[in-house]
Formats: sequence, structure tokens, C-alpha cells
Amino acid sequence: MADLNERDSKLIQYLSEAYGKERELEISLQAHIAMTTRPPYKKRLQQHLRETKAHGKALERRIKQLGGGGQGSQGVVGRMQAAAKGPLHMLRGTGEQEKMLKNAKTEYFNEHEEIATYTAIEVLAAKVGDRETAKLAKGIRREEERMAKFLEGQIKALTGAVVLEEVPAAQRRSVSASAGRARRAGSSSNGTSGSRKRASGAKGSAGKRSVKAKRARKPARSGGG
Repeated sequence: MADLNERDSKLIQYLSEAYGKERELEISLQAHIAMTTRPPYKKRLQQHLRETKAHGKALERRIKQLGGGGQGSQGVVGRMQAAAKGPLHMLRGTGEQEKMLKNAKTEYFNEHEEIATYTAIEVLAAKVGDRETAKLAKGIRREEERMAKFLEGQIKALTGAVVLEEVPAAQRRSVSASAGRARRAGSSSNGTSGSRKRASGAKGSAGKRSVKAKRARKPARSGGG
């Protein structure tokens, strides 16, 4: 294999790092899919697992085209890291919904790390005139952004599910009721204050009218010689 120049070495370095992350996420996603009981969420994770595997294969092809090799070690390291984390994910959270919420938060973090990684690859490739690598990175980045957007919605939904599962209904109502009473008290206070101001204004106007009326009734003095 011919010696690589600085340009291709740097591209291969960045692509290999992305490849290692994709292989790590394959294992992580498989573990999360097994823990997920919400059908829409589970289906989207399965779809993204397929995307993740496709990303890894595309990166591997591009690395070989640039003259690289040995990225398998990056994949092995990534898979080992994910395998070590998997059992820990089963233990976190106090209930089913919270376990899924914590998984979604981890996935959201990973998606944004990947978005940053592929943004860097895209810019690097564009700066050194590698259009093919830039196109590959851009396409993967967009898929990661779509997944991150989906996960944002799941985090909101799962947080609501945790509240329903773990916070008694009476406590949820008491918070809402307190907030409602505070709002009503504020409105009542504002209304009373406004009424007082209006009453004060009305008394002032009546007093002014009374003075004017007295002046009008007062007889004019006759002029003296």
C-alpha cells in the first residue's frame, strides 16, 4: 500500500472515528430496542439501527477507497464499549417509563455527537476538495438530525409518562390547583385595586363638578362708585 499524504491521512482519521462510533451505537441500539415497550419508539429505533449499520458500511467503503485499512480495530473498541454499558442501562431508572426516558436522553446525546462529527468531516472534505466524502458526511448528518428531532419529542412524551407512572394523581392535581388559586387571587387583587382607583377617580370628578356649580350660583358683586 502506498504511503498516504497528509490530506488522505486526516480524512481517514476522521472517517475511522465516525466508523467506531457507528459500530458502538449498533450494540447500544440493540440493547435499547429490547428494553422499549412503546411501539412507535421501538419502530423508529429499529429503523435507525438499519441506518446505523448502513452508515458503518458506507464509511468502511470510503476509507478503503482513500487507501486506509485497519478500521476494524475502531469497530471492535466501539462494540466493546457499548457491550460494557448495556447492562448498566438495564438498571437505571425507577420504572419502565423512566428507563426508556434515560435511554432516549442517551440516544439524543449520541445523535448530537454524531452530528458534530459529520459536520466536521463534511467541512474538512470540502476544504481539501474531496466532494465524495463531503457528500457522504452530509447525507449521514441529515439522517442523524432527523433522529435527534424524533428523540426530542420522545423525551417530552416519556417525561409525561414518568409523571403519570410515578407521581400520585392527587399530588399532580394539588400543584395544578395551587397554581390556579394563585392566578385567581392575582386577578381578584388586580380587579379590587382597579375598582378602588375608579371609585377614587369618580369622587374626584364629582368634587370638581360641585365646586364649579357653587361658583356658578354665587351672585356677582355690583360695582361701587
